[in-house]
Amino acid sequence: MSSPRVELPATSADTLHLTAVANGPAPAVPLAVRMSTAHALDLAFAGEPCELVQANGITKMMSVDRWVMDASPADLELFVDPCHGPTLDVGCGPGRLTGALTDRGVRALGIDISREAVRQTRQRGGEAICCDVFSDLDAPSEWQHIVLADGNIGIGGDPVQLLTRVGQLLGRHGTVLVELASDGISTVHEDVRLRVGEHTTAPFGWATVGVDALEEVAASADFTVMDVRHAAGRPVATLSHRAPLRVVTTRP
Repeated sequence: MSSPRVELPATSADTLHLTAVANGPAPAVPLAVRMSTAHALDLAFAGEPCELVQANGITKMMSVDRWVMDASPADLELFVDPCHGPTLDVGCGPGRLTGALTDRGVRALGIDISREAVRQTRQRGGEAICCDVFSDLDAPSEWQHIVLADGNIGIGGDPVQLLTRVGQLLGRHGTVLVELASDGISTVHEDVRLRVGEHTTAPFGWATVGVDALEEVAASADFTVMDVRHAAGRPVATLSHRAPLRVVTTRP
């Protein structure tokens, strides 16, 4: 997974519980302890090392150090400079983009399922609420810009479904800023987990979308790709609603 920062769908339980052990009696000491995805993210943003475990067993450390820092020059160029009106930062994490937008005088709202992420965003001076993008938002229904940074196009494992939901929140002439994987990568769907120490989340859907795959994904959600910009090796696309077809009638 090339862009690991994510807002992740929460599992059904917010408390820890033991995993079942197959093919044999339960050992005296549990092999793993389950936790909710939201709680795993809380620990990660609080400084605990957190691994992303892919479906094939490959693990990668999450880039939390980068997310808790202030917005980088590339962040500003790719996500902050293009936003001039009310902006929704989906999967805001500790709020580096929400905070930078607020500092620019742009009305911005971050959303994340991690309470710790929301706390840190507010500590930066940004506005944030703890919720899932697919839930009802206690916020304005139309945004001029919506940000899907750090690979958050993968939320839920279905990019078309996510963009369709984002389209419901976007104003008529608004834009969606989507950070992508590199060229030559198609859309990859898989079930992944988070691991913090001996604690592991249940599998949840995730997706990776490469630059070459975006047009088909966007069109399926009724979006048009306006451009793809690069900074510090990071590709970010600007999407807009497809213009309705103009029906021309002629009289005999």
